[in-house]
This record gives sequence, C-alpha cells and structure tokens, in this order.
Amino acid sequence: MQLQYLIFDPSDDGEGTGSWEAVASVPPDELSAVMTEVRAVESAAHADAPGPRGALDDGGVWDLDIQTLPDGHDRVSVTLTLTGPWDWGEALLGRLIAP
Repeated sequence: MQLQYLIFDPSDDGEGTGSWEAVASVPPDELSAVMTEVRAVESAAHADAPGPRGALDDGGVWDLDIQTLPDGHDRVSVTLTLTGPWDWGEALLGRLIAP
C-alpha cells in the first residue's frame, strides 16, 4: 500500500530508538481513507513486531498511538505516532511508503 495521507517525520534519540509521527488534517468525508492507512501501519507493525508492544518505560519494545480530534469546523486531525527500534521503524515505513 502506498500511503497518501500519512507523511512521517522521523526522530532518532541517538541510542537506537526512533519516533515517527504523521499528522493528517482532512475533511470528514476523507477520514475513512486516512483510517485505512492508519490500520495498514498498525497491522504491519503488529505483523513485524520486534517484541512486546507497550510504553518503552514499561518494558515495551515498540508502541503506536493514534489520536483523532476535530480540527476547526470542517476538518478532522489524525495523529499517528510510532516508536520503537530505529532500524525496525525505518524498514517498516519504507515498505509502506515505497511505490
């Protein structure tokens, strides 16, 4: 699947852990397309999980946070944040972004 709505901004902590955040602000009629992409990222992350999911401070190896909020009168904002080992996250998203 080629992602069209989710464009990730990567951040490396310098110790091998990365964070990738994507924000999409869309009209309500495009929300289902964004959520299809969110589910694809979540499914791929689960399928290729490098270890248990959960907060890194609680012993998890990777985690994913999804937030959906109203964004003005006629838009919805979806934020997806993925955290985990740098190499894993880069490879995972590389497969989803590649044409």
